[in-house]
Amino acid sequence: MLTTLLPPTSGRASVQGHDVVSERPAVRAAIGTVSQAVTTDENLTVHENLSVQGKMYGLSGRGLSGPIERRLKQVGLWDRRSQTAGQLSGGMRRRLEIARGVLHEPQVLFLDEPTAGLDPQSRRAIWSMLEEMTETDPILSIVLTTHAMDEADHLCDRVAIMDLGRIVCEDGPESLKHGLATGERVEIQTDREIADADRQAILALGAVNWRSRIPTLSEFQSRPGEGIGRRAAELLEERGYRVRQLTIAPVTLEDVFFAYTGHALRET
Repeated sequence: MLTTLLPPTSGRASVQGHDVVSERPAVRAAIGTVSQAVTTDENLTVHENLSVQGKMYGLSGRGLSGPIERRLKQVGLWDRRSQTAGQLSGGMRRRLEIARGVLHEPQVLFLDEPTAGLDPQSRRAIWSMLEEMTETDPILSIVLTTHAMDEADHLCDRVAIMDLGRIVCEDGPESLKHGLATGERVEIQTDREIADADRQAILALGAVNWRSRIPTLSEFQSRPGEGIGRRAAELLEERGYRVRQLTIAPVTLEDVFFAYTGHALRET
């Protein structure tokens, strides 16, 4: 809706002061988009993909060649400008998509899961590239959708968590984490699954948001400074369990996500 591809179902929205319904051309001129799907033409070269995009925005001559060179150098693809897009790796193809999205120097860039399916090195490269762009292009704002909480925590100044189509919380990453009643995340790995009665005893100590990703690894949250993690480990050892590992760390943005949305899988 914000990129004018769909009409709003209700309400109004504007981008850079332009209404997304009545001023669609002005909105499209002010934004860049990078969809989750790969949309660069694999039969065109890297340079040709950007050239086509620039011409759609009315760029020509040095007004086109200059931005192409700048953006391809920025994303590390200038030396590959004569290769076809189909010859690039997944991470390079994604960098090409982003270079194309910012070629015309938009004021707002919409990114839809830009690192989905990429290896860790490619993800980090794109993170660094986006951080550099926001530093060198001071008028550029990025609206990012992602399922990776570490990505949202690392990149975003402000985070909105959505559940079933509604925003359930919105603030800076650190503020969201500090806003939880708990401040510590505890993981306990044992030699066998923790029985329900023993789990209830740990919850009585003050543990909350219990979950077990595998039978022998349990995770919960607790208030900092009360030693609930160590007390829980001692309780288990007293009851005959062997504690193989105890990890106590600050809460993460993923903990915030689960606190607001729950842990159960949904079909919707």
